[in-house]
Amino acid sequence: MKVFAIGLNYGSHNQEMKRTFESPNPVIFMKPDTAVLKDGKPFFLPDFSNEIHYETEIVIKISRLGKNISERFAYRYYDELTVGIDFTARDLQVQQKQLGLPWEISKSFDNSAPIGTFVSKALFPDIRDIPFHLDINGTTVQQGNTKDMIFSVDQIIAYISRFFTLKIGDLIFTGTPAGIGPVHIDDHLEGFVGDQKLLDFKVK
Repeated sequence: MKVFAIGLNYGSHNQEMKRTFESPNPVIFMKPDTAVLKDGKPFFLPDFSNEIHYETEIVIKISRLGKNISERFAYRYYDELTVGIDFTARDLQVQQKQLGLPWEISKSFDNSAPIGTFVSKALFPDIRDIPFHLDINGTTVQQGNTKDMIFSVDQIIAYISRFFTLKIGDLIFTGTPAGIGPVHIDDHLEGFVGDQKLLDFKVK
């Protein structure tokens, strides 16, 4: 299983991070399968960072083998979606960027990609208009809608498949909107797609 993630895909998040870079194509990075955290298991704060941030995202699961997929046919390659968290060691990321070094260690560490329960995309009339949000300790801290993506799900799939063969079970984190922030020990995170709670876990 491969885990792809898309950066810089919501203008609101780019503004909050004071990013002025605009890419003509989706910005891709990857996480190993050991980053995936599921089934409501707790997330343990790592000892190598003092600033772990949540980034809430819609996650797509690939359902067919595909390569060089046309955008107009991309919808055929996924049947399910959920909400997930792209945990980021922000202090490490800043440090690596300042040194001009790759920053995988800040994004791709073990358990950095919690995912919720997958549901059929047929539950949603339009993949381009899906609201989602994250609650921490009962308070909504981040919310977004796929209509605000710079690159749509189908555009992302078409672009990734130019470089990587997509296989059944591969995951795509589609980007985060504004509202990121830190997590702390004993935080209770609940992720929603529409009004459905699909993600529920605690920080230890």
